[in-house]
Amino acid sequence: MEKPLTQHIDLSKGPLSLKEYEATGGYQAVRKALKEMEPKEVTEVVKNSNLKGRGGAGFNTGLKWSFVPMGEGAPKTKYLLANADEMEPGTFKDRLLLEGNPHLLLEGMILAAYAIQANESYIFLRWAYKTAHKALKKAIQEAYAAGYLGRNILGSGYSLEMHVHVSVGRYMCGEETGLLNALEGKRATPRAKPPFPQASGLFGKPTIVNNVETLCNVPFIVGRGAEWFKGLSLTDEGGTKIYGASGKVKRPGAWELPLGTPLRELIEEHAGGMMDGHRFRGALPGGASTDFLTEEHLDLPMDYNNVMKADSRLGTGTVIVLDDKTCPVGFVHNLERFFAQESCGWCTPCRDGLPWVAKTLQALEEGHGKPEDLEILSFHTTYLGPGNTYCALAPGAMEPLQSALKYFREDFERHIREGGCSYR
Repeated sequence: MEKPLTQHIDLSKGPLSLKEYEATGGYQAVRKALKEMEPKEVTEVVKNSNLKGRGGAGFNTGLKWSFVPMGEGAPKTKYLLANADEMEPGTFKDRLLLEGNPHLLLEGMILAAYAIQANESYIFLRWAYKTAHKALKKAIQEAYAAGYLGRNILGSGYSLEMHVHVSVGRYMCGEETGLLNALEGKRATPRAKPPFPQASGLFGKPTIVNNVETLCNVPFIVGRGAEWFKGLSLTDEGGTKIYGASGKVKRPGAWELPLGTPLRELIEEHAGGMMDGHRFRGALPGGASTDFLTEEHLDLPMDYNNVMKADSRLGTGTVIVLDDKTCPVGFVHNLERFFAQESCGWCTPCRDGLPWVAKTLQALEEGHGKPEDLEILSFHTTYLGPGNTYCALAPGAMEPLQSALKYFREDFERHIREGGCSYR
């Protein structure tokens, strides 16, 4: 089983140096693209590979690039941004790549920037990722010294500057347009769409924002082709995926596996199964802002389409496991408090609705719940749902709540009936 993203990562030895990365074939895809391929050819091979955005949205990456204006009439200034904010609770996959092989991200960014003809690029990094920051700064210095960044890269006539921007650490900064505002020095609030960033993004110029894991796949696609990439997957969606697991499992962690690996294999084989004395009840398949999957979904292929058919989302692919000794109400309450705290306050439903949800769940936990509270919570899952808020923060926050009310309603009712949580 091929593991292109992580096969050379050994965190006990630190990040790969430039020489170590080149010894694995690193930067050969950049050489190939700059010498043999037109920008539109790079976009086309990525599009044909069916690489879907690994940050959660799952949109075709090459198709997204194709929306950037090109040609003589297009703006000359364009930007390529790597979203390394990774503030989704339960998600830690990009950290593995940033700390283990930062040059892989840099090569992917160079290729993506070349494809859209951007000459400026930024890595928008979560403030807490200090080890990753150190590794990225060193890798960028090495890349400049070797001629992979800067003016006239490898004598090709193409130039690219790269910068690291350390974020202030708000969840909203990871939302694409909130990130753009933060990078411009503004409050991290979402922007109206349209215009979309591909046409008018950073400082009003065409901009592509891609997740770290997404960009790290690009060198392999350019180097080995779209069909090879599609062949890595167990389903018709291309590539591998860095899956993760946290919660009451024996071996929490992250593993690169073929896209479409079943949930059962991820939990029982790679995560070592449940801790002794604990039984699986459910899991959020892609970070905190996804709907629960339960025992009936254990053999579900973990790809974008199949998880969506089960009324959830693959999201970031990092699974948060719920066991039978953890209260589902308290589990969800913890998440809703986070989302309420991280709301930017830009729109009323999110600003006022999320704290209301958190307080209602707290009342249930403390034994002050009333039967009508379940109606209030159910109402909010619609009121804060898609199309009713300015961005996807509140709709995402409602996904674990709405599915918990569906699968674990008896636990909610018992909190009301017994006057509090019986799991303590």
